[in-house]
Amino acid sequence: MSPKRAERAIEGLVILVADNNAYTRKLTRMMLVNLGARSIYEAADGVAALDAIRTVSPDIMIMNWDMPVLDGPEVMRIVRSPGIFPKPNLPIIMLTDLGLRSRVNAAMKLGVHEFLVKPISPKTLQQRLLGILLKPRPMIRAGRYYIPMPRRRSEMKELMAAASMEHQADADEAAAKMAAA
Repeated sequence: MSPKRAERAIEGLVILVADNNAYTRKLTRMMLVNLGARSIYEAADGVAALDAIRTVSPDIMIMNWDMPVLDGPEVMRIVRSPGIFPKPNLPIIMLTDLGLRSRVNAAMKLGVHEFLVKPISPKTLQQRLLGILLKPRPMIRAGRYYIPMPRRRSEMKELMAAASMEHQADADEAAAKMAAA
């Protein structure tokens, strides 16, 4: 895709940047403006992010994992609640300082579309935005998770196995409570 076409694709987006660090929000905003984005909103914590989703109705949210009041994972659990939250299919790019495999797996289970380790580059941000725009993935239910369809079969198998194990643990816990009653 030509740079001009990429810029045109991004310029029509409404983007919400949720990060507690004002400098990171400013830096992300500058990258987005340089990529062609025109409608950018900011939130400094998880509660403000949820309010902005309801009022601004963004096309994409870029959110930090660690935030005050409600952190990224807590926001994800709320957003990915079909029938309860107004935009459960909102594409979300999660930013983090820690690129641990456990955090990547947790982000997948939470329904994150993309996962980036800070510091991010404008090119990487553009690639992720265009990936979301040009190759949208439908949202699916995998056990108790509401997630974008994984790109690879191995990821889907991992998520289904985790969902099955959690379902069994829930059933065991319910049986134990009934036996104790």
